[in-house]
Amino acid sequence: MTIAEGVWQQIFHFDHYGELLALVRNSLIAGVALGLVGGLVGVFVIMRDLPFAVHGISELSFAGASAALLLGANIVAGSIVGSLIAAGTIGLLGSRARDRNSVIGVIMPFGLGLGVLFLALYKGRAANKFGLLTGQIVAVDTPQTSWLLGTSAVVLVALAVLWRPLAFASADPEVAEARGVPVRGLSFAFMIVLGLAVALSVQIVGALLVLTLVVTPAAAAGRITASPVLLPVLSVVFAVASIEGGILLALGGSIPISPYVTTLSFGIYLVCRRVGGHRARRWGAARATS
Repeated sequence: MTIAEGVWQQIFHFDHYGELLALVRNSLIAGVALGLVGGLVGVFVIMRDLPFAVHGISELSFAGASAALLLGANIVAGSIVGSLIAAGTIGLLGSRARDRNSVIGVIMPFGLGLGVLFLALYKGRAANKFGLLTGQIVAVDTPQTSWLLGTSAVVLVALAVLWRPLAFASADPEVAEARGVPVRGLSFAFMIVLGLAVALSVQIVGALLVLTLVVTPAAAAGRITASPVLLPVLSVVFAVASIEGGILLALGGSIPISPYVTTLSFGIYLVCRRVGGHRARRWGAARATS
């Protein structure tokens, strides 16, 4: 077997695929919930220019999950606690963009350092350590699925309540504040919602690649539509397609799920960027000739 064939065999071999499919039932269910949450939250992440915050929160979420793994506690709960601490700190201390980025820059290495410390002290299976960083498709058991679905429901209810005023405050914060919209309160509330969404995403794709669920689908959707209705719908569709497709592809290989999800998500983004660019050039040519 050549090196190329060996690499291909690791990425795609699909041996005993039907038997293995039953092992990822919980992951597929959780994937739909995470795609829905990530796609909707991502719309506001793009509108409010918060991709850097997503990465910062994910590092402390990783630290919380690592601490829970070390202590034998619920990993989802530990991840949520870490995310909420990071999100609350950023929301309280980072009202302006410059302040927010400074706070995130402090939190990121601190969270990553704590996570590495906890994993170094953990003497259990190496796969558990690696999975917190890069994701695992068979690590979502029934109790974790219940936690993920319950937390997803909380996030979706919060978004339903906050959606209209949050969209107004995100699009034009000065006008929204002048009309009595509690812009600062909404900003803090959204950071908490974002923290929960990041903690959920870490469970599937790992701490290092959360952006592929919370940012890339919404960025891709924004390339082809500006409709306030179609944008979140497409963002959710892209997020669900990326994570479900990634889970099904990863089941047929022997490498972590992250490369599959990120490749699908990035591919969708490239297609949307090309379609959006072609459409913009066509409209520009039509205006020039009119």
